[in-house]
Amino acid sequence: MRDPAPTTIYLKDYSPFGYIVDSVHLTFDLAPHATRVTSRIAFRPNPQATDRTFFLHGEELNLIRASIDGTPITPEVTDKGLTANVPDAPFVWEAEVEIDPGNNTALEGLYMSNGMYCTQCEAEGFRKITFYPDRPDVMSTFTVRINGDLPVLLSNGNPTGTGEGWAEWTDPWPKPAYLFALVAGELVAYSDSFTTRSGRHVDLNLWVRPGDEGKCAFGMEALKRSMKWDEDVYGREYDLDVFNIVAVDDFNMGAMENKGLNIFNSSAVLASPETSTDANFERIEAIIAHEYFHNWTGNRITCRDWFQLCLKEGLTVFRDAQFTSDMRSAPVKRIHDVIDLRARQFPEDNGPLSHPVRPESFQEINNFYTATVYEKGAEVIGMLKTLVGDEAYSKALDLYFERHDGQACTIEDWLKVFEDTTGRDLTQFKRWYSQSGTPRVKVQEDWADGTYTLTLSQSTPPTPGQPEKLPQVIPVAVGLLGPNGDEVRGTEVLELTEARQSFTFEGLAARPVASILRGFSAPVILEHDRPNAERAFLLAHDTDPFNRWEAGRTLAQDTLLRMITQDAAPDAEYLDGLLAVLRDADLDPAYRALMLGLPTQSELAAALHEQGETPDPMAIWRAVETLRQATAQHMQDLLPRLHSEALVDGPYSPDADQAGKRALGSAALALTTRLDGGAMAAEVYAKADNMTLQLSALSCLPRAGKGQAELAAFYDQWRHDRLVLDKWFGLQASLAAPDDAPRIARALCEHPDFNWKNPNRFRALMGGLAMNHAGFHHASGASYALLADWLIRLDPVNPQTTARMCTAFQTWKRYDADRQDLIRAQLTRIAETPNLSRDTTEMISRILGA
Repeated sequence: MRDPAPTTIYLKDYSPFGYIVDSVHLTFDLAPHATRVTSRIAFRPNPQATDRTFFLHGEELNLIRASIDGTPITPEVTDKGLTANVPDAPFVWEAEVEIDPGNNTALEGLYMSNGMYCTQCEAEGFRKITFYPDRPDVMSTFTVRINGDLPVLLSNGNPTGTGEGWAEWTDPWPKPAYLFALVAGELVAYSDSFTTRSGRHVDLNLWVRPGDEGKCAFGMEALKRSMKWDEDVYGREYDLDVFNIVAVDDFNMGAMENKGLNIFNSSAVLASPETSTDANFERIEAIIAHEYFHNWTGNRITCRDWFQLCLKEGLTVFRDAQFTSDMRSAPVKRIHDVIDLRARQFPEDNGPLSHPVRPESFQEINNFYTATVYEKGAEVIGMLKTLVGDEAYSKALDLYFERHDGQACTIEDWLKVFEDTTGRDLTQFKRWYSQSGTPRVKVQEDWADGTYTLTLSQSTPPTPGQPEKLPQVIPVAVGLLGPNGDEVRGTEVLELTEARQSFTFEGLAARPVASILRGFSAPVILEHDRPNAERAFLLAHDTDPFNRWEAGRTLAQDTLLRMITQDAAPDAEYLDGLLAVLRDADLDPAYRALMLGLPTQSELAAALHEQGETPDPMAIWRAVETLRQATAQHMQDLLPRLHSEALVDGPYSPDADQAGKRALGSAALALTTRLDGGAMAAEVYAKADNMTLQLSALSCLPRAGKGQAELAAFYDQWRHDRLVLDKWFGLQASLAAPDDAPRIARALCEHPDFNWKNPNRFRALMGGLAMNHAGFHHASGASYALLADWLIRLDPVNPQTTARMCTAFQTWKRYDADRQDLIRAQLTRIAETPNLSRDTTEMISRILGA
């Protein structure tokens, strides 16, 4: 029997909990299959509440006993929680429950990973630990005692007691239950310290499994840089005596910001030059910063309910993007963010899974940890900062921290501090939080008598539940270039607030070339029908780094679309413009490496669909291969120079300078492989002394029809390093030729090291296959069937990972009727699986309903 139809929860139905929690005391008696959790909680009636029903969430709990003010009671217990009659006055609730962390494969609540106890309570995992009002607006201080025979016993806050077989922790800062954390295991600490600007000494520990100590130094330095940056830029100090990070192998997310005890997926914190790429190092730096920044934007100030999730996540993603921009190259970071936004959030925004940044309803909150909440949420913060200016943004944030410290807040609270600081009415801007879909901004240009007129029109296509959209506030950053390439008007931010609006620039000596949406000033699709000669001009002359890159990207996409639909040859204007940029040694190597990138095959499929064409994945793949080959031939005289520029003197460092050189070298190596059959790639692989070079060379060889020996050698070298082996699985699935991809992926599923219950390993293989656009959409439907087989198998074990992997099917309506029939059959097969989880049921239903 399937679970009963899931309940839909609506934002409009919010009401405060009937009771305030003054303090929480928890005692854990750890045992792999029979952990006892005793809770003692001080409640009192909430004068702001209208409903005084005493309901505590609780799932998969065996209630041993319960009492109120020391008197035993027998509450009414269901599979969702319990209710009881309680006094209309302050009282102390006590309960003892038994749970089974050893069999908790969902990795939610208290579970075990390789003999270590670990928790994940966001969003609703605490209800699997003990009975509690598991909602973010219920905040309290926590004292936790852990009894167990493991050497390391950790929880939130500061250590307040320890002895043989026990430890006690007290968190003085009120927090919601989703921020609770406990870790117990055989761990070793990589330790350091930090002194805050007010002189507080903070002990820092990165706890890892024995043998991983050598992969901690970078993570520790990233943490200290984050702490310093948050003081310097946002004025936020850390507020406890200790900050602990724990690396866990089995984790559904990247990391979790639990107060004072961050729990990290091992892949998001462990790094060494031998086992991690430059991209891994940058990702680790960003995730450590993100989780640390949550200490204020998420912990000290949290969200009132899960509909406000973007309040903490969008703001913190924006903050970590600022941090990375300051630590590395701001233009390169911005371009990477937009590439990611277009690859992940735009398809979500324009498909069956579309939802507003602040949803109006949900069935399973785990399904709303999405690119829309995180990345688009961050873009909304960025637009707000652009509109009010740096100084007003800083003042508003100071007011936000002062006014709402210790509170659970809403988007209205957030916007109000900006209105109070600036005097600006943000009613229309708020539509960014309530309207789903990606706005389209259409450009029309007019020139007469020294006056340039720019007319912008905005519209947003219908999305599920929102057939009609109102105009939004869209900041459009614009600069004007003269015929010789000089900037005749610097960047101005135009505020598009109407459906159609015109802006004039007077006193110009000649018709300018407009650089529009500089820095990607709003998450929109720009519809600008301009000649390729103008795009080539911007590629050569634009002073805005993002728009210069965008001009090349647009030229590449236009070239590829004509190659696909008209059987055109690669565009010489694009190749010449690209060559000119690559010759400019004054440009950041990382920026030039990005210039060599092409739109993803999925992006090209989306563009064809927008044009009313039915995308053919094989035709897209052939066009991309042809253009890459033409690029290699066009640049063959330059490639040796690019290789030499990419050489790094001295020992490996993951800093931006060295990483940029290696990125350019890797891009040049990929082109060279198309000319020399992989000879240089094999040589680089043999001599590589770091993972960046080793993996980039290895990834080139399959494209040359080679690499089997190197793949086998790579496996033999790294078979005992779980994180590197994830790379081995993912690389083969993502780079396999389209006709080989289903077979290779299926064979890898049979590999003895394919631990499908580990989220990292499952995502590496199945995510790699889904990223292989032509291979995943193989006409046989074999890849669809393979993924569906594994989703059905994984769902009863780990519903969260299953539901998130379902997004591989979200764009299925783009494709031809045969592929649609094949995908529909697999989606239906998943949907009809007995006892399908709530998480996966909701995702499949929404995708099928496209």
